Amino acid sequence: MIKVKVNSEERMQGIVSVDREGLLFAGAFALAALLGSMLSAHLGWIGALLTIGCLGFFRDPARVVPDVPNGVISPADGTVLSVTTCNSPSELGLDYDKCQKISIFMSLFDVHINRSPIKGAIQRIVYVPGKFVNASLDKASELNERQAIILKTDRGLNVAFVQIAGLIGRRIRCDVKEGETLKAGQKVGMIRFGSRVDVYLPVKAEVTVLEGQTTVAGETILGTI
Repeated sequence: MIKVKVNSEERMQGIVSVDREGLLFAGAFALAALLGSMLSAHLGWIGALLTIGCLGFFRDPARVVPDVPNGVISPADGTVLSVTTCNSPSELGLDYDKCQKISIFMSLFDVHINRSPIKGAIQRIVYVPGKFVNASLDKASELNERQAIILKTDRGLNVAFVQIAGLIGRRIRCDVKEGETLKAGQKVGMIRFGSRVDVYLPVKAEVTVLEGQTTVAGETILGTI
């Protein structure tokens, strides 16, 4: 049986919450809409639409995290681009040479809050500067600006997930620190305006998602380790 849980903070937030950063942007657009409406009704409407769009992009809905023993939860809303076996990237410093990589693409219309895929202590946070090619391309994993979070689970296994900037999404925000212990489904940050998250698991992990599948951060089970 799969149990689900939602923490008290998310119960309070409900389904209409907006990320704090989004409130600042929305406030600026709302002010611009007010000033623009004094000059032209069209400018006022444009500002109002931008304000609504901003609130939609920065939406932060509550999520119900499944309680699955050794389960790996999706860190991002989006579409599974690929599930592959590959060499472990040297920048991650994982303790295994081969790994399974699950790549999830977040479009402009997806929720962009990222979450921890599993319970674990943060061993390292690695920032790598880079380019801003289309995040849906395979080469984005190696070429784009990115930030990796490497976790060690209670069983001593390493799991890594990488926030990758995209063609439009050019700001990665990380709200956690090295040494911190994360819960599965806990919010860790976001990427603005379209991007990608790669998850690296031990090669023996059982992956249960397929290419083309839609994922929900904090809810969709990617597999078990």
